[in-house]
Amino acid sequence: MGNASLLPPLVLHEPRIAPALARRIRLVAFDVDGVLTDGGLYLGSAVNAGAAIPFELKRYDVQDGLGMAMLRECGIKVAIITGRVSESVATRARELRVDACIQDPQARKLPSLRRLCDDLSISLDEVAFVGDDLPDLAVLRAVGLPVVVANGTPEARRTAVLQLNARGGHGAVREFVEALLHARGEWTDAVERYVAARSSEAPTDAIAQSAAPTEVPQ
Repeated sequence: MGNASLLPPLVLHEPRIAPALARRIRLVAFDVDGVLTDGGLYLGSAVNAGAAIPFELKRYDVQDGLGMAMLRECGIKVAIITGRVSESVATRARELRVDACIQDPQARKLPSLRRLCDDLSISLDEVAFVGDDLPDLAVLRAVGLPVVVANGTPEARRTAVLQLNARGGHGAVREFVEALLHARGEWTDAVERYVAARSSEAPTDAIAQSAAPTEVPQ
């Protein structure tokens, strides 16, 4: 028997999102560069059959990924919307099993989000968006819960309802997820469901999926 019962109770920070607003959110969309990543790009090329093939690498935060998975576990739709086309993003989206991954090289994020909301029968007032820079302004101005990471530009920060303490690629997404689910009163139950699903030896669908190669290792 473990000694968890001997530990002091966890003291949680007060939610920074109004509970009524948090409960209204049905879709959370994330920018990529500067939000899911630190904004850095690693560009290179590999030689295959005598031809140089360019590739792009990005760094993602694993705890952010688990947070996004917990949003979906709580019944909230999750989308990635970015103005840069990258196979790295497509791969990460498949790993996280997000509901939509939109990559528009012209950064027309708001029209893309509107189409997605129409498909899902969700209003923009029911959407949270996490951004950081000028290409995100149109979306931040339109959604019900505009959120900006700590490295956000002044223009983005002035638009946000919630400004995070963490920087993009370094826990900002996880910080937002916890704040949202705490405000909805769902975080503790979500954590316990996660732990219970990984404490059983029974080969449940959830556990089998978590062990699949395309799933987040947590």
